[in-house]
Amino acid sequence: MEDKTKIGIIICDNRCRMSALCTGHKCLRALRDREGAFSVYKGDEVDLVGYVTCGGCSGGYIEYVPAEMKRNGAQVIHLATGLIVGLEVVIGTHPIPQKYYITHMNLRTWTPQKEWEEILQPTLADEKTRLSYD
Repeated sequence: MEDKTKIGIIICDNRCRMSALCTGHKCLRALRDREGAFSVYKGDEVDLVGYVTCGGCSGGYIEYVPAEMKRNGAQVIHLATGLIVGLEVVIGTHPIPQKYYITHMNLRTWTPQKEWEEILQPTLADEKTRLSYD
């Protein structure tokens, strides 16, 4: 039996749920057909373990949603297209806490993937700074 990649999807509360412009159909269709960002799973089995809004502006419970999805087995979390279209998107805000840095380095989730270097650079900081965010 093959392992399935367990994923979660976070959608924009205001753009999707509150405006009634989104039924989730496009996300689920793309997942089913392995299109868009889900094309990375072509030929793989996936299991959707969570589909939830961010909680609305100002982020409501966005900080807690990934942990809940992880408890449900999520290995990867996708941010819905509605959260990123029409805007310049910068990944990250505060420096990565040292405890998260150590965990990811031990798990090797950021290496050897070259694209992570550019994504993480602004939030890596130095060890002293990362420790101050633990």
